[in-house]
Amino acid sequence: MSLTLGTRHGCVMQSEIRTMSIACAKAGGINLSQGVCDTPVPEGVVECTAEAIRNGFNTYTHFAGLGMLRQSIASKQKRFTGLDADPENEIIVSAGATGAMYCAFQALLSPGDEVIVFEPFYGYHVSTLAAAEVVPVYVPLTLPGWTFTAHDLECAVTPKTRGIILNTPANPSGKVFSRTEMEVIAGFAEQYDLFVFTDEIYEHFVYGGNMHCSFGSLPGMKARTITVSGFSKTFSITGWRLGYAICDARWAQAIGSFNDLVYVCAPAPLQAGVAEGMRMLDDSYYRHLSSEYRNKRDRFCDALADAGLCPHVPEGAYYVLADTGNLPGDSASRRAMYILEKTGVASVPGSAFFSGGRGENLVRFCFAKDDAVLDEACSRLSRLRRTG
Repeated sequence: MSLTLGTRHGCVMQSEIRTMSIACAKAGGINLSQGVCDTPVPEGVVECTAEAIRNGFNTYTHFAGLGMLRQSIASKQKRFTGLDADPENEIIVSAGATGAMYCAFQALLSPGDEVIVFEPFYGYHVSTLAAAEVVPVYVPLTLPGWTFTAHDLECAVTPKTRGIILNTPANPSGKVFSRTEMEVIAGFAEQYDLFVFTDEIYEHFVYGGNMHCSFGSLPGMKARTITVSGFSKTFSITGWRLGYAICDARWAQAIGSFNDLVYVCAPAPLQAGVAEGMRMLDDSYYRHLSSEYRNKRDRFCDALADAGLCPHVPEGAYYVLADTGNLPGDSASRRAMYILEKTGVASVPGSAFFSGGRGENLVRFCFAKDDAVLDEACSRLSRLRRTG
């Protein structure tokens, strides 16, 4: 038989995150590798979704999403970031933030285009670019602080550059890009006429006095920004697959067309439930998220330090990169497996978030866990200290 796989299959092979999740399941361990966020779903969201199913929200919706959900998104965005969005023409609800990003890349980028990606990066961003036959060009962030300069951006731009991805708060580094840094990116995007694709899914997970700034709210940036976010992390509903893109109406129609083609629509009763749930939750819910997860971060980073895994303490999101230089093994994958074998705690090899052989002394942990599970993981990691 002469049948073969298509040329694009390599860009969607099994990720390191899922590989470690499978290894963790086989070992019966605690999975801190995948960002599954297994904390409780807000009761109001659960009840509103059940009611939506009973009330018949079970058929196709408009390809851009239920009007009630788009209105809720627009109201919340304006309240928290100051970004104005027309719910009728500038919001596309999709199958998760990843789905929204995929449709945006398909609609706005062409094969052979280049997009600048800050490193360390979220692997799905790079894989999704590859699925659109777009080339990522990496700008490494520098420790301490995961910083960059305007010169770094200038070194990455070419005549083929079409856009830049901005993930803030960032996975896996936990970096929260400051307004000053965003203004540098804004000037750069304007100079070279680039799209800016943002991933703001962790917008409510910000710590230590840092503030989330939505890039599209900067003066003059809304017209070139595709703001991507969702509800998976905020409401602990990663399996519901509800995300969205906010952008100028010129781009929204094309993004919506791809959304219609690939997904038809996001799950109807889940859209209705989240829309009503959002209306029930006041702003204190989102403030509490920040406080709750700051406590989880501090407790977990202390445990990492005690275990000899020096953490790069995140400013936001709910991941932490930790140094494994004192562990046996000649690669991040071997060190991640060593941690799993010794402690029963799964992490992700840092090399999954870097290009060119970088990240081999790092692993990433996710601390979005119920307190009892997180405390048990902290206790298990102490075995590294005892075994040296």
